[in-house]
Amino acid sequence: MSDEREIQQLMARYVRAADHRDGAAMAELFVPEGKVEIFYNNAGTPEPLGELIGSEAIGAAVTTMMKPHPPRGWSHHTTHDPIIEVNGDTGMLDAQFVVFNVVGAEKPEGGWPEGAYGAQGTIAPIETGYYRPILKKIDGHWMIAHHRIYLDLPMAF
Repeated sequence: MSDEREIQQLMARYVRAADHRDGAAMAELFVPEGKVEIFYNNAGTPEPLGELIGSEAIGAAVTTMMKPHPPRGWSHHTTHDPIIEVNGDTGMLDAQFVVFNVVGAEKPEGGWPEGAYGAQGTIAPIETGYYRPILKKIDGHWMIAHHRIYLDLPMAF
């Protein structure tokens, strides 16, 4: 598999770990001294919102700081249009992302009303921005060394 494809799969594992609120899976994607920086992209001027240092702290944040899913709810991170640069054992990724909040409707006791069809519930975009990690290839595997997240909307923690 090409380095570029391995990097795309690393990002796919990243967004799935976030969607599942799986801190252990997230921590495995980072080098031990990994770093995450989160910014609000205020009209093109990045404003720092937060920073995490160390793969254990990053994993713990996914488990304890991310908002839990509501009943019948889920989130889906999607990434688009990746730009990947590889230079030996270092790499960079620049990808757009959208996070969707998905909440299934509760099926009424008597069943769905007459005329109801298709998926029941709501899907709403809740976050957009760019993921810009710096990557290192260690023992043949790509890992995140420094992950920068640029959010298009301000964030309350």
